[in-house]
Amino acid sequence: MRSALIVIDIQESFRQRPSWAACSNPGIVDAVNPLIDDARRRGDLVVWVLHHEPGTGNVFDPDAGHDYVRFMDGLSPLAGEPVLAKTSANAFTTTGLAQLLTTEGVRHLIVTGIQTELCCETTTRVAGDLGYEVTYVTEATATFPIAHRDDRGRPYEEILASPRTLSTADIIARTEYALDGRFATVATIKEVLAR
Repeated sequence: MRSALIVIDIQESFRQRPSWAACSNPGIVDAVNPLIDDARRRGDLVVWVLHHEPGTGNVFDPDAGHDYVRFMDGLSPLAGEPVLAKTSANAFTTTGLAQLLTTEGVRHLIVTGIQTELCCETTTRVAGDLGYEVTYVTEATATFPIAHRDDRGRPYEEILASPRTLSTADIIARTEYALDGRFATVATIKEVLAR
């Protein structure tokens, strides 16, 4: 069965937000690169995804006059590796990802990227619903503390200090509980490299 490594939203946009200081995995590039090298060695497809929010003027807007909607330094798609632009939380709805995977004969996905519980988890759930076998590599994802709904809009320092803020450790644990055995198999980088 052919596999594809999906590299979701590991883009400079995130480093431009105040939340980057509380990132669960600021070394995500170093975590993902061994998986990229392994996928290329095996002849697996490497699919690159960038999140776009056109017309917003924010750090995810590719037309806002900044250079943030690009992969973080240290990540480089090779010629011929597909780069998809998405405007939804998952990598399927607003892209041709399903068609690409079908054309390439891919039935197994290895999911990495930013954010653990948002774009990565949502992509995994959709992939599971579509019948793909999915390996979710939590160590190769990153996330940020989540404010309680009553605290949204407050200064970020206050959100981080609030006892109601969901920690990155809690987010990661919840995602693994929700996905493993239902939509995916949760695996470590070492386990993926040893497959």
